[in-house]
Amino acid sequence: MGISIRAYSRLRGVSDTAVRKAIKSGRIAKEPDGTIDPAKADIGWERNSDPAQQRKQPKQIQKAQVRPVMPVAQPPSQNRPTAPDFQTSRAVKETYAAKMAKLDFEERTKGLVKADEVKVEAFNLARRVRDRLLLIPHRMAAVLAAESDADQVEKQLEKELRSSLEELTK
Repeated sequence: MGISIRAYSRLRGVSDTAVRKAIKSGRIAKEPDGTIDPAKADIGWERNSDPAQQRKQPKQIQKAQVRPVMPVAQPPSQNRPTAPDFQTSRAVKETYAAKMAKLDFEERTKGLVKADEVKVEAFNLARRVRDRLLLIPHRMAAVLAAESDADQVEKQLEKELRSSLEELTK
């Protein structure tokens, strides 16, 4: 059996509103009967609270009110998945924010291009290559029909292929 929200707030040295907010945000959990187990709540409070948001207590009050808390091994609840602590979540969030900022910077400085733009450009280049190569038989039909020497036909075709491909690089 635990203690009431007000009793826990007095024990913790915070307002009962702060305890209610901690319960609502999931930083601490209530027991099934609606009370609070101080040992479990202290562990949850320390594990899931942002240290930068904590008020610093005066030295004499801090020693009088803070008591050592033994960690309690808790099996994961069936209806509540276990979540990482605040510092781990914050580190993951900051890592992804830094990666997004880096990508944004590289894109703005033209270090990166959008994948869609690359796909469109590659498609257009492939289409131009196809069109140039498909025009070769039309241009060369009459010239090759007049040739009877196989070496001359080969040289003419090679010359036209090189010419067509070089025009694409311009």
